[in-house]
Parts: sequence; structure tokens; C-alpha cells
Amino acid sequence: MTEKLIFTGKTHNIGGRNGAARSSDGQLDIRLPQPHPAAEQLFGAAWSACYMGAIEVAASQRNIKLQAGTTVDAEIDLNADDGSYFLRARLNVSVPGVDPEVARELLAAAHGICPYSKAVHGNIDVATNLL
Repeated sequence: MTEKLIFTGKTHNIGGRNGAARSSDGQLDIRLPQPHPAAEQLFGAAWSACYMGAIEVAASQRNIKLQAGTTVDAEIDLNADDGSYFLRARLNVSVPGVDPEVARELLAAAHGICPYSKAVHGNIDVATNLL
């Protein structure tokens, strides 16, 4: 298989009291004053968006049409232990109109598709909950 670059996200981050992050295309432009939980929130937003797309891919591969109410809510916990920081995550997913067993199969398949899920696999505790 030949590798193909699909997209490169470019951002610029400024720290401190007037901190901010901005994407090169202007789609993301957010203030990040210190201290802030923005890193966990941004990671959760990016991961849940990617995971949603992966669920859609998994469904299309199985000829399953998802309803408009499909959602992914990400909860990213920042934890400390003896001065070391680590993350835990929960992805709470609603897939209305899909049999729960089939939905669980889609969620498992989506983790194998989503680059964010692949990146964190084995590195942080992740709970995926079907609502």
C-alpha cells in the first residue's frame, strides 16, 4: 500500500497570560489564558471528531446508515501522581437506531480506524461507553 498524505493541520500557540492558539487557515482561533484546561478540551474535541468519522467509516463498510443523532462526548481527565502527569479518557457514544450489539461492533472497529485512538492505544486508560 502506498502512503498518501491527506491533510496537515498547522497551529501556532502562544503561552502566558495572553495565550492563544490559531490554525493557519483561521478555522481555529482560541484564547488560552493560563491556567487553563484547554489542552484536554481541545484533545477531547479533536479525538471525538475523528472517532465520529471513524464510526461513520465503519458503518459504511457494513452498509449501515447512521441516523443524524449519532454523538460522541469525550471526557479527558488530567491526573497527577507523585509529580507525574497522565491522562484518562471516556468516550460516551450514542448510536440511535442501531442494534446495541452492532453498535458495539462499530465502536470497536472505529478504534482501529481513528488515528487518535491508535495513537493513545496502550498509552492511556480509555473507556468507550455506548449510551
